[in-house]
Amino acid sequence: MAKGGAEEAPAPPPGYVAATGRGGFSTLNGPYFHKPGDGAMAEQAFFALPRHTNGMGLVHGGMLSAFMDGVLAGAVWRGAGRAGVTIHLSIDFLHMARAGEWVFGEAKTTRVTREVAFAEGRAWVGGHDVIRCSGVFKLMNRSR
Repeated sequence: MAKGGAEEAPAPPPGYVAATGRGGFSTLNGPYFHKPGDGAMAEQAFFALPRHTNGMGLVHGGMLSAFMDGVLAGAVWRGAGRAGVTIHLSIDFLHMARAGEWVFGEAKTTRVTREVAFAEGRAWVGGHDVIRCSGVFKLMNRSR
C-alpha cells in the first residue's frame, strides 16, 4: 500500500475506472472510482487507506459521509441531467469499514421536481451494509 511513504490504492475492481473532475475536496480525499454507464444507478468505490481512518482504525464517519454525498450527487446527475448541490443529507451508520477494504456505494434518484431532486443509496463492504442514506439536492443550471 505504501510506496515511497505515500499511500496508494490498488487497481480498481473490474468495471470501475478512476473518477476525475470531482473538485479539490474529493481529489484530496480520494481516489474515487466509478462504473461508467448511463443507467439510473450511480456506482462508486474507494479503497480505504490508513489516512481515511479514525483513531480506532475504522474508516472515519466523515469520510463515509463525504463519499456517499458524492454517490448521491452522481445519481442526481444521472436521474435529473443536472448537477445538484446538497441541501439535506441523512445517514444511518450500520456497520464499520476498515483500512484495506474496498468500500462500494450505489444510489438512485427517487424523485425530480423543477428545482430539487431526491436520492437514496447505500455503502457496503464485503457482504454487509455500512451506510444507508438519502439526500435532497438543489438542481443547478449546469446540465450534461
